[in-house]
Amino acid sequence: MGRMAAYSAAVVEHFEHPRNAGELESPDGEATVANPVCGDRMRVMLRIADGRIAEMRWLTRGCPPAIATSSWTSELVTGWTLAEAEGLTREAIAEGVGGLPQDKLHCSVLAADALRRAIADYRRRAP
Repeated sequence: MGRMAAYSAAVVEHFEHPRNAGELESPDGEATVANPVCGDRMRVMLRIADGRIAEMRWLTRGCPPAIATSSWTSELVTGWTLAEAEGLTREAIAEGVGGLPQDKLHCSVLAADALRRAIADYRRRAP
């Protein structure tokens, strides 16, 4: 298993069986963030209904924890209000996937940032 042995069972599970991955047609809000150091890139697309996240889809290119944090976050925030989702911290994301090695903590930052920026994009577009 090699490098994957450094990751929690949740990281491995979400990496091997990612949830909600893929394109979302005509999203209500979207954002792409990247980490220039490692090259990880995460795009988050949201469908908003009645002030709640009805669906979060994502496209992530990066290491297993980057994929896993995208997948885990997308499951978690479905049904949440925008305010609840904006309050989701990188610490909560890292904890939610069973912890991340120190050199992979940036993956939880990417997921939190991409989610917040996608909500901000939605707020900019909303009438």
